[in-house]
Amino acid sequence: MMNKNLILGALMAFLSITVAMAQSTDIEQEIKELSAQKWQWMADKDADKLAELFHDKAKFVHMGGTWGKDREVDIIRSGGIHYKKAEIHETMVEVLNDKTAILWNRITLLAVVGNNEVTNPFMVTEVYVKENGTWKLADLTFSKILQTSE
Repeated sequence: MMNKNLILGALMAFLSITVAMAQSTDIEQEIKELSAQKWQWMADKDADKLAELFHDKAKFVHMGGTWGKDREVDIIRSGGIHYKKAEIHETMVEVLNDKTAILWNRITLLAVVGNNEVTNPFMVTEVYVKENGTWKLADLTFSKILQTSE
């Protein structure tokens, strides 16, 4: 009887770990797809969809400063920054729990800032939180990469 309980317990633990890993993989994929969609909305200047995605308390860290959701949406809507194309070279996701995930993208960003078209290599950190069943972008940080291997 003891061996049966031990085997049953080990089996339950294995199944729990397997289910947790599958859920984590599902969340990773969902976050990757959401991030890719975000880049497209930025390229399309779709400020309304971005406003829905951005958490009300979100912060955006750029080379020129840090600001909140309203200013980021206004900048995108007005064309102050036009994220024309984000060429994604690498993506990593870490799921902290079922309500928090961090994504890192190594990108080359083609943007128009003011009237100047610029291309910069960045490591971009995105923090997503789940509220009321919906993922929200809580932080977007651009870190310029000084040297690239490509």
